[in-house]
Amino acid sequence: MSQTQTDTLLDRPTQILDAAVACFAKRGFHQASMHDISAEAGISVGLIYRYFQNKEAVISAMADRHKQEIHEILERARQASGLLESLEVLFTAHCGEKEPQVVSAFVVDLFAEASRNTHIAELVRDVCETSMNGVTDLIARSPEAKTSELTPRQMAELIFAVNDGMLLRGVLKVGQTSSESRERQLEVVRNLWRVMFRKEGERAYA
Repeated sequence: MSQTQTDTLLDRPTQILDAAVACFAKRGFHQASMHDISAEAGISVGLIYRYFQNKEAVISAMADRHKQEIHEILERARQASGLLESLEVLFTAHCGEKEPQVVSAFVVDLFAEASRNTHIAELVRDVCETSMNGVTDLIARSPEAKTSELTPRQMAELIFAVNDGMLLRGVLKVGQTSSESRERQLEVVRNLWRVMFRKEGERAYA
């Protein structure tokens, strides 16, 4: 079997991107090198350079991959029977990840890098807007949002603000298991959604 056929079967770009997430989470964007990524992926540095020119190219590919994932998740969410179910689909899409704290640490470091690097900031902003626009559209189309004094965009921003805050705090919960952390976060956001999108005449608090 040729090297090209082997790479296709192994999906080298995905292997490299997954390794890069782990490296950036453990060492930070600046500290992690292409050699670190190659070691994490178990392949040579030269092979990585066949696909990615540098670390920023890796981040660009991550952004493209995540945007595609967002579109796929949004499409599943649109098939749900109601807004709360749609939000559940969106915000539990990655709950099956084996190492959610690694992903959270990566996202936190990426946001920090975006504050210093205009190119990274543009990529992060584009991904965030893709998610925000999708959730805003879901809310705008739902009958549950009609009774709120907030606009669909304002409601989406509130939902993401809470979600981002819990992601940041989740990085600090070193002693907590992944399943415990996820369950606690889901309980918080579900209660928030019930308050935000309660039916007309329904009490805000039980």
